[in-house]
Amino acid sequence: MRRPLAAGGVPVSGSGSGELHHPRIVGAAEARATRGARSAAEIDETRRGIADLPAQDPSRGSPRAPEANSISRLSVPTSLTRFAHLQVNEAVEREAVATKRDETARLRDVRAEALDRSIAASDAPMADKLEHVRARASAARVRAAADRDTAAQDRADAADERSLLQAEVQSAHLDDLTGAFRREMGALALANEIDRARRADGRFVIAFVDIDGMKRVNDRDGHAAGDHVLKTLVWTMRSKLRSFDPVVRYGGDEFVCGLGGIDLDEVERRFDLIDRALQDHVGVGISVGLAGLEADETLDRLTARADAALLDAKKRRGQ
Repeated sequence: MRRPLAAGGVPVSGSGSGELHHPRIVGAAEARATRGARSAAEIDETRRGIADLPAQDPSRGSPRAPEANSISRLSVPTSLTRFAHLQVNEAVEREAVATKRDETARLRDVRAEALDRSIAASDAPMADKLEHVRARASAARVRAAADRDTAAQDRADAADERSLLQAEVQSAHLDDLTGAFRREMGALALANEIDRARRADGRFVIAFVDIDGMKRVNDRDGHAAGDHVLKTLVWTMRSKLRSFDPVVRYGGDEFVCGLGGIDLDEVERRFDLIDRALQDHVGVGISVGLAGLEADETLDRLTARADAALLDAKKRRGQ
């Protein structure tokens, strides 16, 4: 007698081992194993590359020292960025595998139901039919439950990996104390804003900011008080500037901000507000040097002009 077929043309009778060795299922499993092995090897290789990166010396000279401290000499750590992308891809693959497991469990339920119907329609004694139905249905449900459990674990692992990745990216790109961009990532953010400004109306201003009397604060009140001043300054700048304006900790108590689509006069007005607000909160102000983007000007050159303007501003303020 011809065996009845369930959905998709798979025989519904027999031991069920054909399901596990179906060419499509075996091929998909081998593909997932190959992708997993490749991703693991790439991540291990990238981790070794990151471990070999030279540590940044926190005591290096003033940002106004020659070329050694210019933004262009500090590039974004490509190995870390590659590692982040690999982790994202692995998390996405885990999510896809979990979805496939859920679909496999659903198809098993469908096949079990089809098997129940085919056995019920056969000529075997009723008791044998019922026993066979119960055994096959029980085995199918156990496999489906196991697949769902594995899928749930895959989703949980993927969520954990995303959270870990987010923390790693934040640690790599943001200053621990203030939350401003680190200098390396800040260089990329400022360069992107310059490109955006050139595609628009060409207006872009660099603001070079330095806290007045920071050494006196540290000497008189301690470094905890100095840290509070730094955090308050960044908070004040973020509240007075736009959310997409990059704020970069350039070094020590100096910061660089980039503002596109805005004139020098308006930028000066905003930093006057920041200066007064900071004085109200912590009793110290800021000196600011401004420079507007010129045609074909590089980020290094624009930042150097803002730095020179900052020196003039500090002299005018008696700093």
